Amino acid sequence: MAAAVVDSAMEVVPALAEEAAPEAAGLSCLVNLPGEVLEYILCSGSLTAADIGRVSSTCRRLRELCQSSGKVWKEQFRVRWPSLMKHYSPTDYVNWLEEYKVRQKAGLEARKIVASFSKRFFSEHVPCNGFSDIENLEGPEIFFEDELVCILNMEGRKALTWKYYAKKILYYLRQQKILNNLKAFLQQPDDYESYLEGAVYIDQYCNPLSDISLKDIQAQIDSIVELVCKTLRGINSRHPSLAFKAGESSMIMEIELQSQVLDAMNYVLYDQLKFKGNRMDYYNALNLYMHQVLIRRTGIPISMSLLYLTIARQLGVPLEPVNFPSHFLLRWCQGAEGASLDIFDYIYIDAFGKGKQLTVKECEYLIGQHVTAALYGVVNVKKVLQRMVGNLLSLGKREGIDQSYQLLRDSLDLYLAMYPDQVQLLLLQARLYFHLGIWPEKVLDILQHIQTLDPGQHGAVGYLVQHTLEHIERKKEEVGVEVKLRSHEKHRDVCYSIGLIMKHKRYGYNCVIYGWDPTCMMGHEWIRNMNVHSLPHGHHQPFYNVLVEDGSCRYAAQENLEYNVEPQEISHPDVGRYFSEFTGTHYIPNAELEIRYPEDLESVYETVQNIYSAKKDAE
Repeated sequence: MAAAVVDSAMEVVPALAEEAAPEAAGLSCLVNLPGEVLEYILCSGSLTAADIGRVSSTCRRLRELCQSSGKVWKEQFRVRWPSLMKHYSPTDYVNWLEEYKVRQKAGLEARKIVASFSKRFFSEHVPCNGFSDIENLEGPEIFFEDELVCILNMEGRKALTWKYYAKKILYYLRQQKILNNLKAFLQQPDDYESYLEGAVYIDQYCNPLSDISLKDIQAQIDSIVELVCKTLRGINSRHPSLAFKAGESSMIMEIELQSQVLDAMNYVLYDQLKFKGNRMDYYNALNLYMHQVLIRRTGIPISMSLLYLTIARQLGVPLEPVNFPSHFLLRWCQGAEGASLDIFDYIYIDAFGKGKQLTVKECEYLIGQHVTAALYGVVNVKKVLQRMVGNLLSLGKREGIDQSYQLLRDSLDLYLAMYPDQVQLLLLQARLYFHLGIWPEKVLDILQHIQTLDPGQHGAVGYLVQHTLEHIERKKEEVGVEVKLRSHEKHRDVCYSIGLIMKHKRYGYNCVIYGWDPTCMMGHEWIRNMNVHSLPHGHHQPFYNVLVEDGSCRYAAQENLEYNVEPQEISHPDVGRYFSEFTGTHYIPNAELEIRYPEDLESVYETVQNIYSAKKDAE
């Protein structure tokens, strides 16, 4: 019966939207329905925001039901933007109609900005000051971010350029927010409970597009704590740790009771859950991200130690971090409270080595060298984070294929947020920006700061200043873009077009062409190093700029490429910079790339058609 009433009313409501007078047929029947039924109908999801607006203008009764703070507009907001509801408290008074309007406006602004980025920044990396117009937007930042996420989640193989720039903008916005939170965090007094929070900030900064939160990571750790308590109950059913309430803990003083906790932890972590140190893939950044340590159940000494430390302290065992060289450790005090202690009054725990308990001498055996007593001391939160970021920095310097050097850039940002006057790292940052050709104005600011901190760096600073100023002047002198017409006589030997999926004959990798030259345009040194002269046609043949499936960008000779008869999408971070869509057989260039190669798209269609026709004939 109720369903019949709803169906009947839903047929009446759209008709009401077209009626001007309250006396319209069917209106009296509708408005006389109980308020709960009317509200149910209006919240059923079949009506759009425009429908609700028109319905609310038909009579006083419906206008009252569609009030701005009521369920109807709240449901419209929830259906349209469900991910935003977590930001609202059930007890908050919210004008949902106004929220809807503000979110709608933010979405339009976001799309307008994203659409402008390709034209503005196609020829270069997006500089950090390219985001200045975003920072001045009106309205809540979460609305803008939500629209960017909506763009990224668009289905299908279209809107690749929009997704490319939406990702860059979202990356920047979230990193700025996280960096500000980290700087505020570092100003707080040291607190043993905050080691995990600091590690999560590092994780978030390096993975800003992932859904990582301290709350979620803490919840996963709490579930491990529950397993430890279950095991501990079997060891000592009256253990004081079992009486701790969720989110609350205090320290247990008796060594034997602490030992029982550690035994239970070792069993749960290493035997039951199979956590282990990652010896096989030690130099992997994932080992330093706490959310990945919990997912993959592996890490390196410092990340495994922070997990172990957090669990132990929640269960009342006051472990402390030790910044031991080459191998981060935890220490466990065995001396009497208030006594004067030295390094021999502690047992040292190797969380990387399945919670093994070590003496001072065994710690030295672990790294193969004798160290001073100072290196067995406890370190504060900032020093722990410094070591974590230092590890990421070392990994960033090892980057090979990824020419964006994103990990190096992120780790430099984090390190300089903690220690802003590190001259060598500032110089590395300036050189990195200079090498990538991004943000020359920022390079000059960094170099000026270095000169103030250390006038002895005048030589290195002067060289970079000179070449950065030259770069800025060259950019000012650049006019227009080079247009390459396939019909031009000098391009007669070019066989392939931008957007085609190719395979390298020698190395076997798949790639997509995003540019070409009639002959090799690289310098003599590159030609010599790449042994181009050994090719049958040498450097006097077309060469192609290609995006490779491994994430690299390469310059390949025509004789080394062949069309991939089984084309597939190329998972490369820069695909969206050049292409708007993948059709299943080839990529379609975006407006900016098509300006440079205006005749290539027609050539692509012809090439694909000919190849598939030949394939069909062969079958």
